[in-house]
Amino acid sequence: MMDKYLIILEKSETGFSAYSPDVWGCVVTGESLEQTLENMRSALIFHLQDDDSMPLPRGIDAYLDALRESEGEEFYLTHLSVASLREQDRARLGI
Repeated sequence: MMDKYLIILEKSETGFSAYSPDVWGCVVTGESLEQTLENMRSALIFHLQDDDSMPLPRGIDAYLDALRESEGEEFYLTHLSVASLREQDRARLGI
């Protein structure tokens, strides 16, 4: 099982946007890459609170799909570890 979610960051007119192809509807924006990635981390924690509905990361397939769908746009790829998201969620909830 893969333990990292692919994050795609794209340049926009006002900063950056980000999404994860593995987590439908999880989209964020930010003024800088760093802020956008932190916003994405928070959004994923929110989206993944329920372990029963947590989608499995698709691994290399998600990367290949992102490359095929980029259509020459400028974008950046990174990933967030499932374990780190769970740790941050527990810390946020005081567990």
